[in-house]
Amino acid sequence: MGLDLPPSYRQFLLFADGWGAEDDEACIRSVATVGWLRDLEPRLAEAFRPDGETPRSVPDDLYFVYGKEQDCIDLREEYVPDTLLVGHWNDGVTLLNPHVKTPEGEWEAWFLAPWLPGANRYVSFWELMKNDF
Repeated sequence: MGLDLPPSYRQFLLFADGWGAEDDEACIRSVATVGWLRDLEPRLAEAFRPDGETPRSVPDDLYFVYGKEQDCIDLREEYVPDTLLVGHWNDGVTLLNPHVKTPEGEWEAWFLAPWLPGANRYVSFWELMKNDF
């Protein structure tokens, strides 16, 4: 892919190249099966741009809230197609967002599911795994 993957995700891959089987209820994909959401799940990626509408965005003061204070509806829909699909869990997907990076190189991590009005977002893959997986 030609990208520097986030450190916590790289460390996970060095320890275990994936977890569970892709047809399991919960899995983290092997590096060989990771890919952009727009390529692997195009219908899901397009669901955030119905009929070519402009995706809904939110201001920084609402977007950059993590933890219990976060409202999962405060999602920047324009980022959805560019997320990296790294896993599946509980009818949802585990995504990494290259548009939001920490100074340490971590990418924002998302859990997106049909029963959520948006996505649960975390500062890193590690934070997502500790709190949501």
